[in-house]
Amino acid sequence: MKPQSKISWPDAAIRLGAVLPRERLEPAVVAWAGAANRRQTWGVAFSGGADSLALLLLVWAHWPERRDRLVALHFDHRLRGAESRADAAYCRRVCTGLGVSLRVGAWTARGRSRRPASEAEAREARQAFLGRHARAIWFGHQMDDVAESILMRLARGSGSGGLAAPRPVQSIGSRRVHLRPLMSLKKSELLAALQGLGIGWREDSSNAGDDYFRNRIRREVLPRWADAARRDALAGAARARALLEEDHDALEQWAGELAAIEPGGPLVLQRLEGRPRAVWRRALHQWLMQQRVAEGLSRQAFDALLAAAERGAPTRQSLGVGGFAVVHRGVLRVESVGNARRNFRRSVN
Repeated sequence: MKPQSKISWPDAAIRLGAVLPRERLEPAVVAWAGAANRRQTWGVAFSGGADSLALLLLVWAHWPERRDRLVALHFDHRLRGAESRADAAYCRRVCTGLGVSLRVGAWTARGRSRRPASEAEAREARQAFLGRHARAIWFGHQMDDVAESILMRLARGSGSGGLAAPRPVQSIGSRRVHLRPLMSLKKSELLAALQGLGIGWREDSSNAGDDYFRNRIRREVLPRWADAARRDALAGAARARALLEEDHDALEQWAGELAAIEPGGPLVLQRLEGRPRAVWRRALHQWLMQQRVAEGLSRQAFDALLAAAERGAPTRQSLGVGGFAVVHRGVLRVESVGNARRNFRRSVN
């Protein structure tokens, strides 16, 4: 829907808040917001599209006491030339009308390359930009996004942790949180609410292309899947995501309560004996995260290490630059490359 040249944005926010009251938003996010530090800055990811516009207006309307600590964050991927610049100009007008600070970032190609960002690079650059400006970041993901994400992650063979994403409240480390209050609403509901109030937004023309996997899922797969279900497939996907989140968190807690990871770093395999493989998997993942080598480990290498840990037989498996994972006397530990070389020299001398 084309944005209007003249609109009272505070009035638009109040009217949208009446159509979509706080009770319609994700309860976990509402609860988090009620307990949050009053001096904390809230950053709202704001592209100018319908979802992010509705998000900014609803946060502004439903948490008036936070308006002076609210900042809108707009990232330009530099993929659409003048259209992208017009998006940023539109975001400035909205934020000026609401009295909200706007900060703008842009994709910068590394080195001499002037090529556009890939899907992964664009996401990484945007997340880095958002994280520089706020520790509490609000996103406009809605129920359709949940179904799209599940279908995408099924194609990649994700487990419960991946299928439970995106989460309404997602902790990123110990100091950052991502919030998604619109996941209880369908895209059609947001569009109908904005259109019914005469509130326009920016359309991203790249969403109509087939370059990105999510676009292909959104345009070609999701509509047919929903029609074939002959029921509310979007609500079903949202419920499945929530149940998977519960199961994943329960298994994570169970693995942690077994205290298989010693303070010094090794994983004591005996403490996992007799437990389901899912618990072994999570304990191993927790251990690898503590060793800071999980990100560089392929799925095949992880599965091989999991099988070796379950067997408990003496094993040395490469972790690349992270060294070696060594199973010895019922303990799994990391051996640095330097230590491995010294041990090898001792064995041959």
